[in-house]
Amino acid sequence: MWLLQDAQGEACFKSWYQKLLAALQFCAGEALTDEFSKEMKLVQLLGNIGEKVKSASDPQRQDVLKKEIGRLEEFFQERNTCHLPLNPALCIKGIDRDACSYFTSNALPLKITFTNANLMGKNISVIFKAGDDLRQDMLVLQIVQVMDNIWLQEGLDMQMIIYSCLSTGKAQGLIEMVPDAITLAKIHLHSGLIGPLKENTIKKWFSQHNHLKEDYEKALKNFFYSCAGWCVVTFILGVCDRHNDNIMLTKSGHMFHIDFGKFLGHAQTFGGIKRDRAPFIFTSEMEYFITDGGKNTQHFQDFVELCCRAYNIIRKHSQLLLNLLEMMLYAGLPELSGIEDLKYVYNNLRPQDTDLEATSHFTKKIKESLECFPVKLNNLIHTLAQMSTLSPAKSAPQTLPQESCLLHKTRTIQSATILGFGKARSNMYLIQVIHSNNRTTLTERSFEQFSKLHNQLQKQFASLTLPEFPHWWHLPFTNSDHKRFRDLNRYMEQLLTGSYEVAESDCALSFFLSDPVQTTTEDSPLVNPGEKFPDKSPKVQLLMTYEDAKLTILVKHMKNIYLPDGSAPSAHVEFYLLPYPSEVRRRKTKSVSKCTDPTYNEIVVYDEVLDLQGHVLMLIVKSKTIFVGAINIHLCSVPLNEEKWYPLGNSIV
Repeated sequence: MWLLQDAQGEACFKSWYQKLLAALQFCAGEALTDEFSKEMKLVQLLGNIGEKVKSASDPQRQDVLKKEIGRLEEFFQERNTCHLPLNPALCIKGIDRDACSYFTSNALPLKITFTNANLMGKNISVIFKAGDDLRQDMLVLQIVQVMDNIWLQEGLDMQMIIYSCLSTGKAQGLIEMVPDAITLAKIHLHSGLIGPLKENTIKKWFSQHNHLKEDYEKALKNFFYSCAGWCVVTFILGVCDRHNDNIMLTKSGHMFHIDFGKFLGHAQTFGGIKRDRAPFIFTSEMEYFITDGGKNTQHFQDFVELCCRAYNIIRKHSQLLLNLLEMMLYAGLPELSGIEDLKYVYNNLRPQDTDLEATSHFTKKIKESLECFPVKLNNLIHTLAQMSTLSPAKSAPQTLPQESCLLHKTRTIQSATILGFGKARSNMYLIQVIHSNNRTTLTERSFEQFSKLHNQLQKQFASLTLPEFPHWWHLPFTNSDHKRFRDLNRYMEQLLTGSYEVAESDCALSFFLSDPVQTTTEDSPLVNPGEKFPDKSPKVQLLMTYEDAKLTILVKHMKNIYLPDGSAPSAHVEFYLLPYPSEVRRRKTKSVSKCTDPTYNEIVVYDEVLDLQGHVLMLIVKSKTIFVGAINIHLCSVPLNEEKWYPLGNSIV
């Protein structure tokens, strides 16, 4: 109905749209027509308010908005209730005046919070935006929904958040607000001037908002899948104008993109140079979070596998996506108007490629995105721009009455006590932490970490009096361990029961709640439970196919490879097909710099291999000229079309 109403000014098909709208209104009946009239009146009021906020001077905009909100209150007094145009299943009955505001971006969109007519329902927040053609956003989100449905049919849940969007007229519309979502730009801003250039920004933010291990792991999983899904989506559709203001995160780990004003590769240029230089947004800080700061590099291999799997699933439905886009060629969208736009999507889908070729191609795109420094530079520019628009806040003096009020608030941590030394690492104190809900966890911290915490608190709360820290020079010559236990326990008690602001600070909560120690009921807290040690032997993963005398090898990943001195190699793989002369049948991959678990997804091809019987594939891993590992593979015994891990020996057989 809304789109037909908007199309009344269409030049080519105006008469057809008028007839369709008249027929729809006739079929809908009087009740639905009246309801639609109420919704139109509501949208018209929002448009008028948006115009007045835009035309007002910057200091007066909030006052103008508060005044104009009264017109919306009058609307609901006259009509009692109205269905939300964005989702007609929701009925609204009023306005939450205090929750309404506007965003400081160029379009100055309004944030409007409606009161839910359902007494059990929560308030509903939407964005009213004027100045952009939201039909394009609607199309992109609908295509993303189609892709997500395809993944779900294949049993793959990519944890996609796809919000609602409705164009209600020429260059205006409503957008759903996702609860508890924050832009990556605000996270960067919270980390200071060079927040976009830091590696640990995202990981640190999730750690601060997910203190319990199970919550953190759930957030990591949600981010892992949703980040992979949006990498595939934005690559296929060529979504541009990507920066930290257009990427959002929820505390539960979901990542999603917003604002699709530029897509199909129509990137903005600055001085003749494209602003979008990466195939899609996957930065080193995202990899840092996924791999736990580089401790679990095999998680990156899993991420690449997930991306390539999701990409290949969508490629099987290339024709469906191209048909959907083709139907919109004459809709008057600014960036979908010709066959070249369809060709762009076709080239990104690569339907002519095999799955192996597509896997290799998308892996290259992941690495290109990861190594693209201009993305971080672009994020830094947006962060600086945000800083310039924020007026410096006046900090309120920390008075004693205010502090005494805070003392009565519920605290996250009741107490923390050192139980002793951990058996696995004698320099680590084992600390029992009791939460506000009486849940108990254990964590291990060194004296150096205690000292670092105290230094951080001194810098952050320079105007407050902190507990005295028991430095090493306070220790006696005898029975020093017992005294340090007692002094540190007193320090923690004073810290957690003193200033509420200090006890609930991010650095304090992170110190006590991050990285809890796993224990079982059978094990004493002071004894490290027996771990099942993972396989640390070096190995390489290959997938081989053989068809029409052509041997194709996909070099996927390697694990646990080291140089003789124990450092990480910059490894490449060399292949020799025996018994042919070495130089004739020599093949080589690119090297991956300084990594013990490198990802390749490179294809090696041998033509004119008439029979696998009697052939041996000699695989040698080198770091420049230094030998790392090798294996001889008898091709007659290789499982074809299957991924397999092969052990690497420490000498050439």
